[in-house]
Amino acid sequence: MFAAGALCLTVYGCAPQPYYRPSRTTPAPIVKAPPAPLTQDSTKQHFPSDSKIREQDIRTKTPPPSPAARTSNDPARQASVYDSRGAAESITAPPLPPPALADDSALLAKITPATSPQRAASLRLTDEGRKILDAGDTAKALTRLEKTIVIDSTNPYSYYYLAKAQHHMGRYSDSLNFLDIAESRLGPEPFWLAEIHALRGDNFLAQGQLQRAEASYNQAIRLNSGNRTATEALTRMQSDGQTTQSQAK
Repeated sequence: MFAAGALCLTVYGCAPQPYYRPSRTTPAPIVKAPPAPLTQDSTKQHFPSDSKIREQDIRTKTPPPSPAARTSNDPARQASVYDSRGAAESITAPPLPPPALADDSALLAKITPATSPQRAASLRLTDEGRKILDAGDTAKALTRLEKTIVIDSTNPYSYYYLAKAQHHMGRYSDSLNFLDIAESRLGPEPFWLAEIHALRGDNFLAQGQLQRAEASYNQAIRLNSGNRTATEALTRMQSDGQTTQSQAK
C-alpha cells in the first residue's frame, strides 16, 4: 500500500496543471465616501495655549513706554500736564527790563571843544542852579535857571530843572509844561527821558491822577531800570494800594 500511494503521487505530480484564468466579471466600482461635514469644532483655529502666548509676548513684544516718554511724545498729554500745573507755567515769562543806564547827569561833562559858547555858558549856569535846588533854596535856583534859557533857549537840561523847581514850588501844571519842552529836545537820550517821565509821574501823583502817575513811572523804568525816583514811587504806591497791580490783588 505504501508503494501504491507513492506511485499515485508521482503520477499526479507529472500530470500537466491547468492554467489560472482570472474571472471576466467586472469588478465593482470603488465608491469614495463623501467628506465629512465641517463641524464647529473642526472650524476652530488651533491657537497656542495661554502660557505660550504670554511667553511669546514677553519674547517678541517691546515693553510699553514709560509715563515720562508718553508725556514727552504726546502733545495732548503735554497740554494736560501744563493745564494741571496751571496757566502760569504754560505762558512764557515776560521780558526782563533793560539794564540800568549809566549816570548821565553831569552837565559839565557835556561841554566839549565843539560846544558853542552860548551852550557852554548855559550848561554851567544850569549846573549851578541844580546844586542850589538840591540844597533846598528853590526860589534862588529858579532865578538862576531862568537865566539859562535867556542865554541858550535850546538847552534842554535847563527846561528839565525849571520843571523840577516848579514842582517843588507846587506849580504842577507849569512843571508839566516845561517837561513837554524838555522832552521834545531830548529825543535820543534815554537816561534823560526816563528822568522826565519820573518827574511827570511826581506831578500827576501830586494832582491825584494815580493811573497817569503809575503809567509815567512805568515808562521811566522801561527806559532806565535804574531810575530810583520811579522805582521808589511805585513801591510806595503799591504799599498804599494805589496802583492797578495792588488793586488787582
